[in-house]
Amino acid sequence: MIIFPNAKINLGLKVVNRRHDGFHNIETIFYPVNIKDALEIVEAEDLSFTSSGIHIPGHSESNLCLKAWHQLAKDFRLPNVHIHLHKQIPVGAGLGGGSADAAFCLRLLNEKFGLKLNQEEMERYASQLGSDCAFFIRNQPVKASGKGDVFTDLHLDLDKYYIVLVMPPVHVSTADAYSGVVPSENGSLPDLTGIPPENWQNILYNDFEAPVFRMFPQIAKVKEALYRSGALYASLSGSGASVYALFSKEVKLPELEKDNLVFYGI
Repeated sequence: MIIFPNAKINLGLKVVNRRHDGFHNIETIFYPVNIKDALEIVEAEDLSFTSSGIHIPGHSESNLCLKAWHQLAKDFRLPNVHIHLHKQIPVGAGLGGGSADAAFCLRLLNEKFGLKLNQEEMERYASQLGSDCAFFIRNQPVKASGKGDVFTDLHLDLDKYYIVLVMPPVHVSTADAYSGVVPSENGSLPDLTGIPPENWQNILYNDFEAPVFRMFPQIAKVKEALYRSGALYASLSGSGASVYALFSKEVKLPELEKDNLVFYGI
């Protein structure tokens, strides 16, 4: 069986405070976008994982897809499987690609082996794999709080806007990005209901932009270039390194294509 994990962008991201478990409480809006990996699972004699496409750092034994199998195998008698991931979502981009792969692996195992887990149960397993994994179980716009796993559904539809995502040739460490953020419990992110993107620039912010732009000025230049090209709103996604922008109509950005990976109409 095969499934296609998709990426997400963050519409705003506020770091509230540090938790006792080492994570941070945050506020953000997760919005799914159409950049996808391909994930296949087949029964096999031995448990194994392989990948193709974009290189995935680290050892294959520690991949989140295998961790998803082990998470379910604690409570269910799962057969050994071979998991193959074709990676197309950029790594270290703030797009949740690894989390998406893990969550979609849970979804595929649930379907393939008839585990009959409901959404709430699936989200509980997913949240043990990573802070934003649970989002990809419901995979629809939500306002997220806690460590990114407490959700409020949003009626937010950006289909009439043209979304472009630019991935500079750098990798932003989440730990390094968090080390530069000063948490603030003041204020709250708006839920954006009824507020058009052309008004977001003055009310929506990502706390990671300041430290990440200091570390990687080329990412800040990407955001500036998107606004010069007519973006209604542009922002770092998550802790970076990718920057997305919303436009009122289809665009091409050849000057950004020279040094960056650019995704159009996501």
